Amino acid sequence: MVWLVYNVCMQKFDIFNQFRDAVIITNDRREVVYKNHTFKRWFPDFSDINKFSHNANFDICPLDSANPENYSPIWNSMASRENFFARISYQNDKNKLRFFDLTSLKRGRYTIMFFTDISAQAELESFERQNRKLYERISYLENQNNNLLKIKQRAQSQAIRIALINKMSNVIRGSMDLSAILNSALSELSIMFGAYKAYYASSENDIFKIEEIYPSGQDVFSDNIEFDGEVLETISGGGISVQHVLREYLNAPSLKQPVMRIVVPVHHMQKLIGAIVLLSYQKRELSEELEILEAISSQLGSAIIRAELYQKNIKTVEQLKNALKELKETQIHLINSEKMASLGQLVAGVAHEINTPVASIKSNNAILAKFIPRIEDGEISSILADINEIDREAIQRISHMVTSLKKFVRLDEADLQDADINKELDLTLDLIRHETKNRINVVKNYGEIPLIKCYPNMLNQVFTNILVNACQAIEGCGTITITTSYVPKTLTVSIKDTGKGIEKSEIDKIFAAGYTTKGVGVGTGLGLAISAKIIEKHKGEIIVNSEPGIGTEFIITICSE
Repeated sequence: MVWLVYNVCMQKFDIFNQFRDAVIITNDRREVVYKNHTFKRWFPDFSDINKFSHNANFDICPLDSANPENYSPIWNSMASRENFFARISYQNDKNKLRFFDLTSLKRGRYTIMFFTDISAQAELESFERQNRKLYERISYLENQNNNLLKIKQRAQSQAIRIALINKMSNVIRGSMDLSAILNSALSELSIMFGAYKAYYASSENDIFKIEEIYPSGQDVFSDNIEFDGEVLETISGGGISVQHVLREYLNAPSLKQPVMRIVVPVHHMQKLIGAIVLLSYQKRELSEELEILEAISSQLGSAIIRAELYQKNIKTVEQLKNALKELKETQIHLINSEKMASLGQLVAGVAHEINTPVASIKSNNAILAKFIPRIEDGEISSILADINEIDREAIQRISHMVTSLKKFVRLDEADLQDADINKELDLTLDLIRHETKNRINVVKNYGEIPLIKCYPNMLNQVFTNILVNACQAIEGCGTITITTSYVPKTLTVSIKDTGKGIEKSEIDKIFAAGYTTKGVGVGTGLGLAISAKIIEKHKGEIIVNSEPGIGTEFIITICSE
């Protein structure tokens, strides 16, 4: 195109109408002297060169509206003394942007400017540039996404590990049941590693004994596990052994199917106390999972020792409780025996001391009775006879009391004997007469009762404890009702008072050794505890019914066989 222009006579401008490019010619005064048809069609809003220059811009250089002559490609084309080329953009009055290759030729005093439309090419190039940038952005985002996916996967894996470890930790910390701890650990690890069988074996002198297996009900071919030297060396040093072996190697049924066996050592205080064994058909490489196994095994070692110590402590506490119970029972029996022995010795001594002067008085009264009729003075004789009769009754009463005390203690009656319970109750009432005299009305509702094989002295002690407590529970005057009855093989004795009663919260405590509601120095708290043991020895029981402000009833039942 340029060489044609060189051969064109400047006077024949109309030749430019044949050009497909837009052509505009200016003179040295920057006046427009010619526009071809294409220029008029492409730039219909053209009015003057100044505005045209203002709307044109270098493609890579923004237009400075204050100094358009410096930045406008049109001004630069006209001011240049040489041929000029630039890629420009043009924005018309409708803000439509187009791109052109500007070629400027100098011919004498004229400047010939050719505008080649490259909008489509520019758009294509722009699109390609944008496309390249987009591809670069997509590639960058894909890399970022891959990195994020890896981070997410690691985070998820880490979260799973942390969740599993926390779950195991909660189970381990929250339970003292060794079986529950082991079962939970084995079940979680089986799920994680896809194990079809998992078990825990305790270690003692390199002998591994199976303690727990998962799932429960799985067959165990031997109670003990033997590891080869390599595995034993690995787990003894704290490492995890991973082997791919055949099932027949594991003493399993002869199915030659490869199995991945994971052996996890369980240590406590650097001592191997056991091992977890996982068997899986899934052959895979282990990396991060080993951290989980190490963390769980570390916690499991402490949990196993703690649970074992707890179980031992439970057994020790139970043994101590049983020993304490036996000691208390023995103490009660000793106290009871010592009490009765001391009472028997006391009664025997008192009886001896009383019987001697009583015998002397009886002898003197007999002699006196012989001489009274010989006294001539009738008045004196009558007085002496009355005195002798009073003394005789007193002596009989004293003798009866001594006999009752001796029957009550019965130190020589250690075996079962036939006894009349009604008479034993009367005997007890005689001994506590000082508690009931002039204050308490005793009502006897005795039934027909056969002789019962029992320990009479022990039952008298029971009756005494309950009756004395009944008397002490009655403030002022009141009534004690004693009822006896018998049905085949069972004797029932009811002792009911009109005292102040017992609170419901206290009823279950009254038979406990050492428990008393009485003041300091009034009771020891052993009376009812001893009574309950005595009735238990007779294969019976004591039932208490009480209502505060109304009274209390003790119902004693004894097996007569």
